[in-house]
Amino acid sequence: MKPALPSRLVVVVVVVVVAVVVVAVIAGMAGCTKPVPRHARFVEAGDGDVASIVRAAAQKADAQGRRALVYVGASWCEPCRRLHDAVARGALDDVVGDVDFVQFDLDRDRKRLDAADCDSEMIPLVAVVDAQSGRCSRDERMAGSIKGDGAVAQMTPRLRALLAHH
Repeated sequence: MKPALPSRLVVVVVVVVVAVVVVAVIAGMAGCTKPVPRHARFVEAGDGDVASIVRAAAQKADAQGRRALVYVGASWCEPCRRLHDAVARGALDDVVGDVDFVQFDLDRDRKRLDAADCDSEMIPLVAVVDAQSGRCSRDERMAGSIKGDGAVAQMTPRLRALLAHH
């Protein structure tokens, strides 16, 4: 009968050690989760008044832990196309990965953009919006860029600075 006691003790010790290891592994895994990658995206504005569209987009973005900015561009605008391509490739995700760009076309939407203070002499325009009024900030915006291969590099620090305050 004496040999049965040590084997029970061994089983108990093994069970306790396994339990401690399992708890340690689970606790270690909790601290090692990788953040979910975030990608900037362009959201077509659609029809209607700009303020209402932007308010709705800002509320939706906020509910998803994202930020909404107004983007005004045009198909003929080279820096606009370069910004679009960089966002699509994920090249700016470290800067604007949590941004929904509410996209307007300058040629099509000029009048309704003017009514919401989202007008600009230069494009691309990226502007912070007031979530309550749906109007573009006159102070917190990036407008225009150089043409050519350096366009995205020229816009990147400006976008970073814009988002640092928003």
